[in-house]
Amino acid sequence: MSPESKKLFNIIILGVAFMFMFTAFQTCGNVAQTVIRSLNSTDFHGSGYTSMAIIYGVFSASNLITPSVVAIVGPQLSMFASGLFYSTYIAVFIQPFPWSFYTASVFIGIAAAESDRRTVFIALTVISLVGTVLFFLIRKPDSENVLGEDESSDDQDMEVNESAQNNLTKAVDAFKKSFKLCVTKEMLLLSITTAYTGLELTFFSGVYGTCIGAINKFGAEEKSLIGLSGIFIGIGEILGGSLFGLLSKNNRFGRNPVVLLGILVHFIAFYLIFLNMPGDAPIAPVKGTDSSAYIKSSKEVAILCSFLLGLGDSCFNTQLLSILGFLYSEDSAPAFAIFKFVQSICAAVAFFYSNYLLLHWQLLVMVIFGFFGTISFFTVEWEAAAFVARGSDYRSI
Repeated sequence: MSPESKKLFNIIILGVAFMFMFTAFQTCGNVAQTVIRSLNSTDFHGSGYTSMAIIYGVFSASNLITPSVVAIVGPQLSMFASGLFYSTYIAVFIQPFPWSFYTASVFIGIAAAESDRRTVFIALTVISLVGTVLFFLIRKPDSENVLGEDESSDDQDMEVNESAQNNLTKAVDAFKKSFKLCVTKEMLLLSITTAYTGLELTFFSGVYGTCIGAINKFGAEEKSLIGLSGIFIGIGEILGGSLFGLLSKNNRFGRNPVVLLGILVHFIAFYLIFLNMPGDAPIAPVKGTDSSAYIKSSKEVAILCSFLLGLGDSCFNTQLLSILGFLYSEDSAPAFAIFKFVQSICAAVAFFYSNYLLLHWQLLVMVIFGFFGTISFFTVEWEAAAFVARGSDYRSI
């Protein structure tokens, strides 16, 4: 297999593996609070929101040390181990106990009867494990493709050993750079935008599905609508990611129009959700809520909002990744570590307060962060565009 074919093969395997893993995990997260709420009438007592808060809290802290771990054990084994933790978390729902439920949440940073719950989560666990095993199919690059063909075998062995020793040094340097980048003006501004993506990630991945499943006025379809909502969130993400990913290659109009579209789409979604959902839907008891919304709760509007949430999220994430890659092309690992750290810790905070805040307060928090996050993104983009227009290197200042 040629080097190019091997790279393409690895990309395909990675894509399929992550598709299986995160299809299972995101589905699990989307129904977690609804599932746990139905179990709280038994001997089990827990919170899906708290579980997800633990996951993202640990994930935020681990982002700062994972480069060192990967440097020591290698990327393939690291991904396999993380896949096992994801699968363990999902498997806990087959027969949940409070201690195992929250313990599994640490390790990875039902809407219907007991038998249906087991069937669903056994299937999700198998899907996640399939994705985990696929990591072993990744091909390692040939040594001759990495090292010069004219080097002797002794030189090759020496260079491989030096490379292994340098991995840890590079990881430590990346760790130090992460802290230095944290206090730069650009990163501080972009952190506000990133914080917003963490808050809205919590909302569309866990809270909104719970709200839909809690509305008794939706009738017998209230629980099945959770899955349909997840599908339309995914459709919005795919459409936005594909469209704006292609537009970012041209970059003729800059990133600001896409971010502006994203915040407008989200504000429309938030307003419709505010009108369409009862205020106590996120924290409703196991029997659901019979409270009235400002308008007659509509299934069609609920699913439309799911699509808008996914579309708006893709606008922000594609442009954030794009501007981070532009500003920090030479320090991409520390920059993206900060991005995931801020996003994850804000997601953890949002999952925690989702246990207590009514829907309209959660929407208000996102509106405030979304507004200021958009302004801060515009500021960084305008400064970057100004330096490019003058033919200067933005990263040299």
